[in-house]
Amino acid sequence: MTTALRRLRNYIDGEFRDAADGRTTEVVNPATGEAYAAAPLSGAADVDAAMAAAEAAFPAWRDLIPAERQKVLLKIADRFEERAEELIAAESENCGKPVALVRSEEIPPMVDQIRFFAGAARMLEGRSAGEYMAGFTSIIRREPVGVCAQVAPWNYPMMMAVWKFAPALAAGNTVVIKPSDTTPASTVLIADIIGSVLDELGHSRGVFNVICGDRETGRLMVEHKIPAMASITGSVRAGMQVAESASKDLKRVHLELGGKAPVVVFEDTDIPKAVEDISVAGYFNAGQDCTAATRVLVHESIHDEFVAALAKAASETKTGAVDDEDVLYGPLNNANQLKQVKGFIERLPAHAKIEAGGEQVGDKGYFFAPTVVSGLKQDDEIVQHEVFGPVITVQSFSDEKQAVEWANGVEYALASSVWTKDHARAMRMSRSLDFGCVWINTHIPLVAEMPHGGFKKSGYGKDLSAYGFDDYTRIKHVMTSLDG
Repeated sequence: MTTALRRLRNYIDGEFRDAADGRTTEVVNPATGEAYAAAPLSGAADVDAAMAAAEAAFPAWRDLIPAERQKVLLKIADRFEERAEELIAAESENCGKPVALVRSEEIPPMVDQIRFFAGAARMLEGRSAGEYMAGFTSIIRREPVGVCAQVAPWNYPMMMAVWKFAPALAAGNTVVIKPSDTTPASTVLIADIIGSVLDELGHSRGVFNVICGDRETGRLMVEHKIPAMASITGSVRAGMQVAESASKDLKRVHLELGGKAPVVVFEDTDIPKAVEDISVAGYFNAGQDCTAATRVLVHESIHDEFVAALAKAASETKTGAVDDEDVLYGPLNNANQLKQVKGFIERLPAHAKIEAGGEQVGDKGYFFAPTVVSGLKQDDEIVQHEVFGPVITVQSFSDEKQAVEWANGVEYALASSVWTKDHARAMRMSRSLDFGCVWINTHIPLVAEMPHGGFKKSGYGKDLSAYGFDDYTRIKHVMTSLDG
């Protein structure tokens, strides 16, 4: 490891620490393909220390009245705003994301989401107390689950960290969170922000801990005896491994595992408007979004016109440097992801046609051109499996029944959209589509008040909303005799 690399550290019990055995891993800026930092490659001793710190901090944090936890979260949100430029710089370097888009599309919603959960802390709900057996009163207590082991992904390192720690802390849990080994920088900065707030307000800094490392580190976290809950946003394979590991001691599990969102476009759609919105929703963040609009199903009567318009939009979509305000997206996150996206294109069947893109851009970094592929069949690999890149596929359907069958005919079930001016059709489709979210004449907007989460191999549990908050609580029945 060269001395020129910036040194990142774990954050355990209020202290920044190297890995106990001194191991590190290089962190690469995907816009350049060059290493810029060294992060701890944490092992069992580091995980033990972080879990012990979170366990020790839990009783006092759990026993705070909700208003006190709310104060902490509101202060964290304020500090995110105050240190926004630091967060933007860290995330841009982490991911190669355009600076202007991190500033406009990530900081405001993250701050809003933290403030939402600050309010949710004071809105714990349960059924009213009552007598369901003569001489006894029953009440419901909603309590935190305990220490939460959380693993965040590399596509939105900052925002996904917020989605995990904000509801967990609001509900009274303590946290050990691991960022992806390719994107630890912004999470380490978040630790500095949260730690300073906890310190200022007189709370144990062991409430929030960050462990850097790889898949083995994550496995050690999930299999550790202290956490009561494991939460991961990641691949289906990773989610299945977490569920298997957590089952050994029956930990609660919260999984958000990717998607293959169908975009069903009917013949009465406003084609220019739909193409504009769908291309943005498909290419934003280089398509590295589990809700991305990457699988278009278009009615056969407008197929050719729609494909031509979509290919034109792709050719006008720009990827490039982080300081270029005209780009829609930056690079793919890492060399392996670039290889994966290239592989899908290289393995396209003979009947597929690349209408736009299909190649790497530039001679450094992991940039890939906005791509449109048509002529595809339902059982093609690129239709059935998540590409997680700036690639939009197009299929042609004949009627509503076939559209529903093909839309639902994948193993993922996270998000979907329907494009039509027919209200009754939109309502039928929203009922028939087997996905956790159905957008109508739009695709990808999210709000803190509404849940995000899927079915099937997209996992279970909800992020955001009161439903996401409830996932970090447990329910206790208390019954008392009225005889004294």
